[in-house]
Amino acid sequence: MTPVHATFGEVAAERRIASVPLSHVSVELGHLYMEDFEAGPDRLREQFRRVAPWLATVRSLWRERVPGGRARVSTCFLVDDYFSRFSTPAELVPMVLEAAAEHDLSIDYLARESACAQSGGVELARLVEDRLVDDPPPETDGSRPPVKETGWLCNGSRSPRTAPLQAMGKARPWEPPAQNAKRGHSIFVDVELWDEKGPRRTWSCPFLAAVWQLLRLGLLRSEGRVPLPPVALDGGWPRDWDGLPAVVRLNPQAAPFSAYTTLSVLSPRFLPVELAVRTILSQVAVDDEVLRQVATRSESEGVRLEEELVDRISYVFV
Repeated sequence: MTPVHATFGEVAAERRIASVPLSHVSVELGHLYMEDFEAGPDRLREQFRRVAPWLATVRSLWRERVPGGRARVSTCFLVDDYFSRFSTPAELVPMVLEAAAEHDLSIDYLARESACAQSGGVELARLVEDRLVDDPPPETDGSRPPVKETGWLCNGSRSPRTAPLQAMGKARPWEPPAQNAKRGHSIFVDVELWDEKGPRRTWSCPFLAAVWQLLRLGLLRSEGRVPLPPVALDGGWPRDWDGLPAVVRLNPQAAPFSAYTTLSVLSPRFLPVELAVRTILSQVAVDDEVLRQVATRSESEGVRLEEELVDRISYVFV
């Protein structure tokens, strides 16, 4: 018999994980929903008026933080075309850019919220769902269905159901919900990630916002590839949202879309949503190799990153 020599390697070792260019911070200048559009251009102007001083502050702080002062700061803007379709890119985008320019703001990237669910054959929401890791409370008995079955995610233990009182039995006393990592007292959060009506699944606003943060942090991969890289638009603005790329590069000289950290300047009405976003992200297991890539590059630049993912995300509510 002729001996056969074979070489076996770990699948993980053979994977090729693409890297992504990174800014130091990605600043979100706002979300746009139907009610904002219906309120007219003045609503946008007021939003940008409030945002402008904070962007200037962020640029200044990062120049002090980065060796040599060469801070890479990119800006982005998100339009909701998932929960409601309103106006058209041809009508809406010039209005947004004009309102921003009135306050000396430049939007580097514009993104569609529906792309956080699915775009170009890539189901980003499913990618993130597959990386959810349950955070069971202490002394759990496994009776609670996993998040992938229920579509609900929480940061602790829910109040147990009270069963009907049996004859000659004792009623189980009510117990409050409890946060896993509480500091003195619990702040219990229970988030609906999606609902399903027949074959159709509708992702919740907090879940899509969590996908949006991971995209901005450059931490998502689809089969090793970077999903939804920004593209420049050829020609004029389309008349339909589906004709618009998922992430459009508006500024050819812009710093990279994804970044080591993110800052979102938002209306206070988004505060409950962002609390839910942080709860979700605390239970997402990002690919180890992607995390190593980002950590190695940040260290080479002398930029210290927080270990916890949610601590790389910050907000200003104005």
